[in-house]
Amino acid sequence: MASYQERMAKYREVIAGKADLVFVPIGTDLDYLTGLHRDIPNYGRNLHPGMWLEGAWLSPDHDPILTLPRMTVEFGSAGGIEGHDVRVLGDWDDPVDMVRGILKELGIKDDATIATSDDAEAESLMELQKLVPGARFVSATDMLRTLRVIKDADEIEKMRQAGAMTEAAFAEVVKNLKIGMTELDVSSEVDYQLKKQGSLGPSFTTSLYNTGPNHPILFGRKLQSWPRVLTAPVSVLFDFGAIHDGMCYDFGRTVSFGEPNAEQIKVHKLIIESQHAGIAALKAGATTCEAVDKVARDVIADAGYGDKFRHRLGHAIGWDVHEPPFLTAGDETPVEEGMIFTIEPSIFQEGDFSARVEDCIVARPGGGEALTSGWQDLTVVE
Repeated sequence: MASYQERMAKYREVIAGKADLVFVPIGTDLDYLTGLHRDIPNYGRNLHPGMWLEGAWLSPDHDPILTLPRMTVEFGSAGGIEGHDVRVLGDWDDPVDMVRGILKELGIKDDATIATSDDAEAESLMELQKLVPGARFVSATDMLRTLRVIKDADEIEKMRQAGAMTEAAFAEVVKNLKIGMTELDVSSEVDYQLKKQGSLGPSFTTSLYNTGPNHPILFGRKLQSWPRVLTAPVSVLFDFGAIHDGMCYDFGRTVSFGEPNAEQIKVHKLIIESQHAGIAALKAGATTCEAVDKVARDVIADAGYGDKFRHRLGHAIGWDVHEPPFLTAGDETPVEEGMIFTIEPSIFQEGDFSARVEDCIVARPGGGEALTSGWQDLTVVE
């Protein structure tokens, strides 16, 4: 188990010779390095004075300095700041003066190479450009990925706990499913049960993909799909996950509203077989991401449903929901022990029944280790 201090020390070694200054705003990278958890994001931004300097400033030879506006310290998610050099910006203080002083303290000169997280605000970069003329910006996230891609035992255990919370939420959802519910009823129940199980909220927007003779596919059109009443027969495909201690889970199962017919049973059996094949193929040190994708995809293609499996087999996951590398054709990344991937085969059929399954899987030398494995049978609501 690596402590946050150990992670930060390793990261400072990684940036040596690549960046003179690193600015890591509140977000995934800072969470990984310090334990300062980010919050559920808002659709509309909630601005407050000095928000652009929220985060950590560090260099290869200097410990991080955390700069936080008063609003963040007193009312935001300021956990994880203990043990760090924290500078608090008052509501009427000048953020430019604070950052100028930090740059001087760190010995940052004009034309410096500055690494910032991929999700840094443009405002932060524009302010830094004025403070450090000639600055060259590079990705701090790319440098951090060399550490983030392999999960240690503690991270894997956190993901296992996130998976347990997710499955527990699903079990409660299933108890409350009834024919005649709307899609909004179901997705709202998922989000409620996630929070009831101890999650900050959904790790991404909870999604349902529902198809059947009377349920056309409406990808991405939530305001149209939410009011739809789920009347039998229909396949209800779940996609959601919990958050635990900064880490994100991703999970999927299929439920039949109404007694399933032969086609529903067939496509569900195929995606379970495909997932099992992909999990078995996730052998650390012996395969690549694209090879794992092919093994699982061939199961569905050989059964004549290849064109219905419309997306990659999976993606790395952990501190973000989607992380590289990806289980897809063209990604030749070697699979290493400790990588965690989703394996999520699906069959989507317009005007007919569909199915999907998804779990987070740890790559091991003998094949993948599933962090969730319940509810593999087709659940039926009558």
